[in-house]
Amino acid sequence: MPAFLLLAYGLAALLGAMTPSGAAKSATGPRSHQVLLVAGPIHYDFLIPLDPQVRRQFGFLAASGLAITDPGSEWLVIGWGAREFYTTIGDYRDIELSAIVKGALGDRSVLRVDVLGALPPLPDMPRVGFTDTEFDALLSAIASSFEAGPAQQVQRLPHSGFTHSDAFFAAKGRFHLFRTCNTWVAQMVRASGRRFGAWTPLPYSVRLAQRLYLSD
Repeated sequence: MPAFLLLAYGLAALLGAMTPSGAAKSATGPRSHQVLLVAGPIHYDFLIPLDPQVRRQFGFLAASGLAITDPGSEWLVIGWGAREFYTTIGDYRDIELSAIVKGALGDRSVLRVDVLGALPPLPDMPRVGFTDTEFDALLSAIASSFEAGPAQQVQRLPHSGFTHSDAFFAAKGRFHLFRTCNTWVAQMVRASGRRFGAWTPLPYSVRLAQRLYLSD
């Protein structure tokens, strides 16, 4: 039975990626804003160039110690996930079964944010193009994913990150088997006004939907 359920879930993830969601709109201008999709074994992050607009949009992160305004910073990395699972440090082998079960059944969510300097060319990394209007909507949707604290400020969590420069923040929404880190990526893309797969819980779902709907 577990094998059947895994197969059914994987098939549904394939069909969900192939099912379009969002109106197919013609671009109202050049899609000059290029956002990259960074794949891990089970997870996708956004990799966004730190242009002046992005620095302004996410300037609130500077108070939490992230080098958003540093002239040497060139990229913003951001991804969403289950709090207990995502904040486990080390290899995936270090993650306890309880964190996996909690993530599958329902856990609070976090955003992991990192700021990087110059990177080598990344020609093979999937990317998504956005017009000015679409890019504005994408950034607003991502910024709205942070959960505000009592003083209406983002809440940096006391968890060590994966690098010397990243941080975890409380996020809106609950993570579960049907609302994963990869469905959040799809939600953000659709919030920009671009069409994407209706349900993309797995990494290959995101990659397939990107190829089907976002290969300009």
